[in-house]
Amino acid sequence: MPNAEPLKNIRNIGISAHIDSGKTTLSERILYYTGRIHRIGEVHGDGPGATMDYMELERERGITITSAATTVRWGEAVINLIDTPGHVDFTIEVERSLRVLDGAILVLCAVGGVQAQSLTIDRQMRRYHVPRLAFINKMDRVGADPFRVVQQMKDRLDCDAVLMQLPIGRESDFRGVIDLVTMEAVYFDGAHGEHVRREAIPGELMESARQARQHMLESLAMYSDELLEILLAEEEPPQELIWRVAKAATCSLQMTPVFLGSAFKNKGVQPLLDAVVRLLPSPLEVEVRAIPPGEETASMLLSADPAAPAVAMAFKLVEDPFGALTFLRVYQGTLCKGGYYYNQRTGKRERFGRIVRMHADKREEIEGATAGDIVAVVGLDAASGDTYAESYPACTLERMYIPEPVIKMSITPVERNAAERLAKALARFRREDPTLHVTIDEESGETLIAGMGELHLDIYVERLRREYGVDVLVGAPKVNYREAPTEPTTFNVRHRKQTGGAGQYAHIIGKMEPLPEDSEETFVFEECIVGGRIPKQYIPAIEKGLRSSLEKGPLAGYPIVGLKVIVEDGSYHEVDSSDLAFQICAQMVMREAFPQTRPVLLEPIMKIEIECPESAQGSVVGDLIGRRGVVLGTHSLGNLVRIEGEVPLAETFGYSTTLRSLTQGQGTFSLEFSKYRRVPPSIQEEIILQRKRNRTSSGSGVSART
Repeated sequence: MPNAEPLKNIRNIGISAHIDSGKTTLSERILYYTGRIHRIGEVHGDGPGATMDYMELERERGITITSAATTVRWGEAVINLIDTPGHVDFTIEVERSLRVLDGAILVLCAVGGVQAQSLTIDRQMRRYHVPRLAFINKMDRVGADPFRVVQQMKDRLDCDAVLMQLPIGRESDFRGVIDLVTMEAVYFDGAHGEHVRREAIPGELMESARQARQHMLESLAMYSDELLEILLAEEEPPQELIWRVAKAATCSLQMTPVFLGSAFKNKGVQPLLDAVVRLLPSPLEVEVRAIPPGEETASMLLSADPAAPAVAMAFKLVEDPFGALTFLRVYQGTLCKGGYYYNQRTGKRERFGRIVRMHADKREEIEGATAGDIVAVVGLDAASGDTYAESYPACTLERMYIPEPVIKMSITPVERNAAERLAKALARFRREDPTLHVTIDEESGETLIAGMGELHLDIYVERLRREYGVDVLVGAPKVNYREAPTEPTTFNVRHRKQTGGAGQYAHIIGKMEPLPEDSEETFVFEECIVGGRIPKQYIPAIEKGLRSSLEKGPLAGYPIVGLKVIVEDGSYHEVDSSDLAFQICAQMVMREAFPQTRPVLLEPIMKIEIECPESAQGSVVGDLIGRRGVVLGTHSLGNLVRIEGEVPLAETFGYSTTLRSLTQGQGTFSLEFSKYRRVPPSIQEEIILQRKRNRTSSGSGVSART
């Protein structure tokens, strides 16, 4: 039996933020103050680099690409910490980390405030019901304004953001924080801010501190009758009650406590760690439900009890030089080294030969893991989202949300003998990253990789070269268009084929119609056949035939979405009808009826957020409109301006170079998939024409080779 920490002392947290808000810098300070490392590394600079950005590519580019896990101690608490990427192209790393965490720190820049990726992270946290603290970082930057950021949180994130601290000075004069619970000034002394000094609040700040404390208490009183009664009686509430109310409101996702600091200048991190322990839940305080065998809803309550039957979720797969690693969150029971556990997806029984605790890319062998732990197991044959349990079938945990890729490009190895290494590398990358799709183009025979953006695919191309020695020729990025119906139509299709013996007969009558634009479904099949005109056993074959035809639409061979098919009538033959006959008939329905719905092409529309100097605003907006973009709003950030809008993905390739030249290298932007929208008719004709040309050229190429 492994040595288990008391569950009430464990905190499983993640650090998430918009790119360049200081997540990794904050993680580095946490590691230093908790004694996990003895030298601070930086994201940018000539030193060893940040501990959590252990990949060579991460250190070169100064961004986090993959989430990294570690375990630290703060007082009696054990904190399992995951540092996640900020770039939207690696959003799956945030998605799967938040899926298994009990709490999070949302890092916001004191100047940038709530940015594009902050909104996405907020949605992900709400999707998995993850309570969070907010940390307004970079209080030492010119233009830092925590009060504006708090207002943005209320307006843009629709959350009750409550300041738990006040700043002492701002920008270059930022010296420390005022703790509004204890009403003390907190300073951070020493070369790395390791010595926390608490003193009386400076006289000139006392009145604003009193007002801020009163506002904090009034906000908290919304969640506690006991606290409200104390305030109405004009009495002083005990600190323990303030923390208790704040924790209950935070854990129920009603409130977001806000803390201040500058991780780079080593200020404000230790009080944030205290707040993590005080305000975020332990595994005992989180309700986790699983799906029982044969059911579809999560109705089975799991218990964070080390003695109960083990249940764990595989949320991340990594292959490093020492072998395959599967990261697991243990929700119930105990995983023991050498024990056997069943993969609930495959039914396969697997041995957990080695269990390790991770510190970024370093491993620490352990004898086992109990409920609440986040560990890695060596050598499992798993996929992201798999559930492991002691018996089969036991239960399955709800899988994580995986966004669809929006961009693809072709890759071809430069050397012919590298094809096998390329296939091996792509198979590994697909296992690690569910948002990376790999397909073979049937017409050209090219290998296509699809992902969340240009940077996402560029990183994998670079990893092919570095980790597998495979140089590839990369085709121009291609957009994942879709085909969708615009008008309803009816169909009456009969399939009859007579050969020597038993023939084939199927007859389907019904209608097709477009799904509502806001529907999350891509295809809906309904049948309302009465009187047994088509026997029930053939209905699945009809649906299978329809679904098999969705891969390639008639316009330009893109996948069909937004379609509803209703089968209302038909007929069958006692001898000649079969599953195959109805499947073929359904494919004929798609071939004959779908073109009558007047299909159109849809293109992915991206949310774009640009930050640039005010002097360049006119030229940047003009260029965006020239790319068929729409400006949704602008916000002033001192001498900078933030432009929010929408732009078709097809118009964004190479945009970073254009933005640099328009803003003299000072502009930054982020893109995030928003929705699919109809392509303008003139551009649709161009796309269809180009697809036909490509097919013709690839067809002639094939015939020439053969």
